[in-house]
Amino acid sequence: MPHTLSEAFPAASADPSAVAFALSRLPRTDAPVLWVQDRLSRRQAGRPMLAGLPVQRPIIMVDLSRAADVLWAMEDGLRCRALAAVIGEVWGDPAVLDFTATKRLAMRAEAADVSCWLIRHAASPDLSAARDRWRIASLPSAPHPHDTQAPGAPRWALDLFRSRRRPPGQWVASYDRAADRVHYAAPVRDRALDAGDGAAGERAAG
Repeated sequence: MPHTLSEAFPAASADPSAVAFALSRLPRTDAPVLWVQDRLSRRQAGRPMLAGLPVQRPIIMVDLSRAADVLWAMEDGLRCRALAAVIGEVWGDPAVLDFTATKRLAMRAEAADVSCWLIRHAASPDLSAARDRWRIASLPSAPHPHDTQAPGAPRWALDLFRSRRRPPGQWVASYDRAADRVHYAAPVRDRALDAGDGAAGERAAG
């Protein structure tokens, strides 16, 4: 399945869960990642904490003011097949971020086979050409296997509310750093799938 454009909507404007989930899905290569933020995303959600990323993966950070500039930089970056991924963060619902803009990003990403994530802070899920659209919220971490006082693996509540590539659904996801895998479990209310808690796993790659 070729890489394409995915959108992620954090449950709260400053919730880092969408960024964390996007990072867990990036292709596992040493190729650089182009990361672009607009001014309000930097001010309200903060700059990404890069200390936890593998040191061998270069991150090209681009700070811009307007959403239009972010979209231009993302589209231009997707022309480069040497990138592992392009991540863009946009605040709110700017008029420039319409169906045509997202279609251009999706087509560029698929033509270059480069993973592309658009993080939508404080935004409404309006019409979009993104192939996968997620609502994401942070959850308490999983229990630590060796220390009950320490946080375990990070967890997120995932809602794939629209997709052109797979059935929509809801999951609790956790990232296993040692195995480099994202594990998906059905919410507790879904008894049909709850018995397989944590059994489904996917290699952390976009």
